[in-house]
Amino acid sequence: MSENLDKSNINEAGKSKSNDSEQGLEDAVESSEGALQKKIKSGSASTQGAQRPPSSPPRFVTVEELVETAKGVTNMALAHEIVVNGNFRIKPVELPEDSLEKRVKDIVHKAFWDCLSVQLSEDPPAYDHAIKLLGEIKETLLSFLLPGHTRLRNQIREVLDLDLIQQEAEHGALDISKLAEFIIGMMGTLCAPARDEEVNKLKDIKEIVPLFRAMFSVLGLMKVDMANFAVSSIRPHLMQQSVEYERKKFQELLEKQPNALDFVTQWLEEAAGDLADRTCGRALPAGGGAAGSGDAPVPVPVPDAAAVQDRAYLRLLRWDHLRRPFPETVLMDQARFQELQLQLEHLTILGAVLLVTFSVAAPGVSSQADFAEKLKMTVQILLTDMHLPSFHLEDSLTAIGEKVCVEVSSRLSLCGFSPLTADQETALKGQIQAVASPDDPVRRIVALKEMFLSTECFLKYVTRQQVAKGIPTVTPLLREISEILRKYLKSVPDLMGAKCIHI
Repeated sequence: MSENLDKSNINEAGKSKSNDSEQGLEDAVESSEGALQKKIKSGSASTQGAQRPPSSPPRFVTVEELVETAKGVTNMALAHEIVVNGNFRIKPVELPEDSLEKRVKDIVHKAFWDCLSVQLSEDPPAYDHAIKLLGEIKETLLSFLLPGHTRLRNQIREVLDLDLIQQEAEHGALDISKLAEFIIGMMGTLCAPARDEEVNKLKDIKEIVPLFRAMFSVLGLMKVDMANFAVSSIRPHLMQQSVEYERKKFQELLEKQPNALDFVTQWLEEAAGDLADRTCGRALPAGGGAAGSGDAPVPVPVPDAAAVQDRAYLRLLRWDHLRRPFPETVLMDQARFQELQLQLEHLTILGAVLLVTFSVAAPGVSSQADFAEKLKMTVQILLTDMHLPSFHLEDSLTAIGEKVCVEVSSRLSLCGFSPLTADQETALKGQIQAVASPDDPVRRIVALKEMFLSTECFLKYVTRQQVAKGIPTVTPLLREISEILRKYLKSVPDLMGAKCIHI
């Protein structure tokens, strides 16, 4: 397999086939585009009943403009996903077992393969369908080749010459088994190493129809591999051009539909208002009232654009996704921000429970790293389903209170201290139960979302591992907080620049 696609020189692939890879990717991800459109639609489903902010009057657009815009948004969503999600992979389409689409597909495929079997069983055999399949296989194999694979290209065209095959079929000289052997050998040459086993299994199939069916199945997997190879090849290029590309696409959208970014405008105005309010608060005299009539008004500085962007993205961590439309320019990241929001809520509850528990336990116990880690894992297990609609925080906190009291008393006895008294257990359980309220003082102290109000300060806070000086209970959560911060910075455009690589 000297000319194996994944084993060939990557530099050659990047230099000689950047355009071909992009075209191959576009052809291979048609089904993925539909999935991305569904994702965008589902993310914006909650916005239908929301009140739109004042905007420019919409203008009528033609169907052609609408289709072109939809295609542009789909391509932008795909490019954005490739850049932001380093684990993005195109996967084979798997239809649900009981779906109508799968039943129709199975019926059509069975009819086709039965027809092929009948044709090959005739005397003499009819090869009309078989030759069409060979033509499809030929085009598929050629699509896997890089520009430098001249010898393989010539070999495929020579052996799978459809005109010659047609003549051989008419004269009864066509040897399908020999052609299948060549195809399997070529598939082994071009496939990724992960597909070697599937290709080798083809050699054990002796009947023509099952062999053709299996070959098309493996070729489908190879197409997915090729598309993912194209994704990895164009990702560096997309990362360099993504900001300007998305800016251009949104500008085109805005020109066609002036009110297309109303929610973004409202979002940024609210962020700027937050900063202005904070600045005005600092600018007031110490008494909190206005300056004397003879004094000059205190100038309020205009918020910096980067600070407005920082504040705007932080607001997304507290977004009400059920009642408020998500800003249009970040709609493709809504699912990511929802996940971050849930993780922050989870860590806030976890941190509050640990703070309450450590305040009751003796200092010699609460400072033990192994005990803190064990307690954290215990609470995390009981909060596992926090993201589910059926989750009831109050019930879980009741169970957590019982378990925590047992763990604390056990560790106190192990360390030579007296276990918790009945009154202490009751007080601890009550404090843990109170964490269910968002207004709980302990929960507000540990509210990890507030730690993002100054991203750069928090970054230094984490990297220097000095969190314990601010909130003692965060130390056991250092790894989780660092992971959330890494995801957050990855979703924000150049908010921290090169500092992201340190997380």
